[in-house]
Amino acid sequence: MTSHRLRVAVVGSGPAGVYATDALLKSTAAVETDLSIDLFERLPAPYGLIRYGVAPDHPRIKGAVSALARVLARPRVRLFGNVTYGTDLNLDDLRGLYHAVIFATGANQDRRLRIPGIDLAGSHGAAEFVAWYDGHPDAPRTWPLRAEQVAVVGAGNVALDVARILAKTADELLPTDIPPNVYSGLRANRATDIHVFGRRGPAQAKFTPLELRELDHSPTVEVVVDPEGIRYDDASVRARRQSKQVDLVAATLEDWAIRDTGSRPHRIHLHFFEEPTELLGENGHVVGLRTQRTELCGDGKVRGTGRFRDWDVQAVYRAVGYLSEPVAKLPFDDESGTVPNEAGRVLGVDGAPLPATYVTGWVKRGPVGLIGHTKGDANETVACLLDDHASGRLPTPAAAEPEAILALLAAKGADYTTWAGWQRLDAHERDLGKAQGRERIKVVDRAAMTRISSEPVRASD
Repeated sequence: MTSHRLRVAVVGSGPAGVYATDALLKSTAAVETDLSIDLFERLPAPYGLIRYGVAPDHPRIKGAVSALARVLARPRVRLFGNVTYGTDLNLDDLRGLYHAVIFATGANQDRRLRIPGIDLAGSHGAAEFVAWYDGHPDAPRTWPLRAEQVAVVGAGNVALDVARILAKTADELLPTDIPPNVYSGLRANRATDIHVFGRRGPAQAKFTPLELRELDHSPTVEVVVDPEGIRYDDASVRARRQSKQVDLVAATLEDWAIRDTGSRPHRIHLHFFEEPTELLGENGHVVGLRTQRTELCGDGKVRGTGRFRDWDVQAVYRAVGYLSEPVAKLPFDDESGTVPNEAGRVLGVDGAPLPATYVTGWVKRGPVGLIGHTKGDANETVACLLDDHASGRLPTPAAAEPEAILALLAAKGADYTTWAGWQRLDAHERDLGKAQGRERIKVVDRAAMTRISSEPVRASD
């Protein structure tokens, strides 16, 4: 007979990890299951992508934190922040303490753009830049913003975020939660023209309509669309008919392509059918970008035309996709950047499921889709886990008592933070913001985040 006790470890407290936690809680609410869930987060603060991957001028998306917080505050859930899987804990540790382990480690690396000159100084990964302006504790505290003309390679929302942050003034972003070092860096930004390059056309762009239209909301930024990029083939026309989102994006770009250019001091130029082929350099630094003009083939794909153009830019940002890092002790597909799995069950090198080991989110399916799409991943993975539990396929851990993990972390000297600690840090950041008429100011330093999280609650709190 299968035990009704179920202790689950979730590695990662971003949307994927929290959605998996929520799915477990909801799926076991109607049955007599003694469920407890511990989330392990390598940063001192929770929320992953929401806190460190969403642009600071997107408070609407950041509003998803409220829903995630309600899950993390549940009595059967514990958060252990500042705990790094592979260093503070390993797979054997977790299997010895929990019936099952779900990995929700996300994707925070840049996918490579394999063209000559990519390693020149002035060539930056979008993920690295996003980490800097979002105040990630492991990001550098300064960023080189000396280029006046900048290229952004990619036709997705991250490319738009990068272009928008580079084009806006620091004072426009000051009301957000950016920390002081980011504000100082942006004040020194010299960029006047940001060129965004997509190798295909408007109907193939991965922008969402809302994200695209937000480019045009700044009083200091002019959005300029090259009319030569407004082209469609049969597949493009079908895509517009079949998707309201694709049609809205294309229609917005068409409107911008035919309007007169204004006189705002900063410009974002959107170029389609331009495929980057080489970064040009002098003395080891980027001085230009070479692109090849492409054309549609009829099926929505493009081919090169053999016509090249050199663009005078002094920095290039690569926004061609995120990539997950390998997870210690798990198989990993370097090409797709995912852990091999079947519906969330991790597969070993022999193709058979590993015992009690699961994945969800981008490390499961790759970095595609919006945050909300991760819910479907979580539901599928949790359904497999609960099926394995009901069928008696989950091994019984050697030490399943809730206190066992506390003893292990203490023995390893892990200076972990908790949910109560996050609430203290959250209140501290809000107090910093309130003093300047802002909602919040992020604390960036990891040691400071951990210290504030660990401070005793004042009698007046």
